[in-house]
Amino acid sequence: MRKVALQSFGCRLNQAEVFAWGEELRRQGWLISEEVEASDVVLVNTCTLTHRADRDVRRFLRQLAKKNPSARVLVTGCLAERVPGLLAKFPNVSKVYSNKEKNKIVQDFLLQAEEKSAFPSSRAYRSRAFLKIQDGCDFRCTFCIVPLMRGPSKSISLEEILGKIDDLLAQGFKEIVLAGVHLALFGRDLSPRVDLLYLLRQIEKTYKNADFKLRLGTLDLKFMTEELIDFLTSSSLVCPHFHFSLQSGSLAILKKMGRSIRPERYQEILVRFFQLRPEAALGADILVGFPGENEKEFETTYTFLLNSPLTYFHVFSYSPRPRTVAAKWPQVSEETKKKRTKILRQLSADKNYAFRQKFLNQELEAIVIQKKKQVYEALTDNYIKLIIAKASLPLGERISAKIVEVSPGQTKAEITGVTNNNK
Repeated sequence: MRKVALQSFGCRLNQAEVFAWGEELRRQGWLISEEVEASDVVLVNTCTLTHRADRDVRRFLRQLAKKNPSARVLVTGCLAERVPGLLAKFPNVSKVYSNKEKNKIVQDFLLQAEEKSAFPSSRAYRSRAFLKIQDGCDFRCTFCIVPLMRGPSKSISLEEILGKIDDLLAQGFKEIVLAGVHLALFGRDLSPRVDLLYLLRQIEKTYKNADFKLRLGTLDLKFMTEELIDFLTSSSLVCPHFHFSLQSGSLAILKKMGRSIRPERYQEILVRFFQLRPEAALGADILVGFPGENEKEFETTYTFLLNSPLTYFHVFSYSPRPRTVAAKWPQVSEETKKKRTKILRQLSADKNYAFRQKFLNQELEAIVIQKKKQVYEALTDNYIKLIIAKASLPLGERISAKIVEVSPGQTKAEITGVTNNNK
């Protein structure tokens, strides 16, 4: 039986799109392989958010051409949108799809497929489901190329979202991750106009007796109303894990980025989340080395992060993106960016270690996400990755586990049972 592999780079939205491809191919009888070197066809969803993202895609395609030269490769995503000609030159890339065309990638593959199984594969592509509810962005931050690649905000209809949730639950998924470029813009383009809070309430109402959890993708703090915060922190359906697009703790840098919110307001919202749901993981994206960022502004961001209730942050070094305003401004040196990135990543590791230590000897709910040899990995509702040995667990199952050891590099746990959200 011929195999197809799926490769995603970048954001959770890309993961959601690839997840949808995988589920459709599985339904059509194809075996989804995790081994790209042994696959006959590879579908790739690319990212161009940073220079490093570009490099990772190019390296992957070069290595794939060397290790599996006979594979047919179909490429789409934001880097494919930006430089289709460059990607088309890689040896075994047979077609490059723009973001507008990416919905055709699976259909084209199936039309050209030479053989498949007569029956759908019973194995799910992922242990958790990823569901795209929104795409695009209406804003133009001076550093960001994504709106240029994906266009204005476009929401999936409520009916389609609920229909997909029905399907995912029927397949037995116990966690669904809602993904989008800018989740807080959901529903503004629909008629009648709705919002993210409305969607979440409808999901909660529709599936009040269902056995699953929702996890949200990145949120914009600027759109966090008191009503939305209260819902997110009190809902038993929503995982206590909230990740925000923060970028900087310096007012001067935020203004240059085109982000109209003051750091003080950022902090107020984060503290509010912490007060209402102290066990929640609070994360953020941080951009280091933005054009013009001096030592004082960097120290301001460091102090902001140090004093915040954030439990981790993803730190990115700024890289100029074509056609963006900030790319034309005087740049911070690469050496300085690397130094600052290292400092903030260490701070993130320290804060996350302190966060995980709070749960030592406590029992948490989690979902089994991966097996490596005889060791399982599970992800708690509040975003702690657990290492569990001496167990036999089905992937995608919700469990309860007691944390027995916390070190800077990992968190070990022992399974205490299989959970039921309806209890």
